[in-house]
Amino acid sequence: MFEHSRQPIAKPTTFLRRLVRYSLLAAAIILCSLALGVLGYHTLGEMSWIDSLLNASMILGGMGPTGELHSNAAKLFASLYALFSGMVLLVSVGVLVAPIVHRFLHHFHLDIGD
Repeated sequence: MFEHSRQPIAKPTTFLRRLVRYSLLAAAIILCSLALGVLGYHTLGEMSWIDSLLNASMILGGMGPTGELHSNAAKLFASLYALFSGMVLLVSVGVLVAPIVHRFLHHFHLDIGD
């Protein structure tokens, strides 16, 4: 995936391709998470598709829900989805910055322990 510390640093074109690939992976993670939220709000929250999209987007973006939930199952889903969304944010940011951090560490030959 990444070049070893003993190998030369990747060419700029290789680095840009890597950035694009990891950006697409982060986008796929976010889109799958959004689809899960939309489906959950639609089925458990008994919301329309557009309201489900709005709620899932707001939770995934860290803003908070916009619609009112009436059933306990929907409230439980919203709670778990909010926790899940926080993890998705951390994972997607990690995926996005991994090539940049690797290039930085490789450039300065900062090897982290054995």
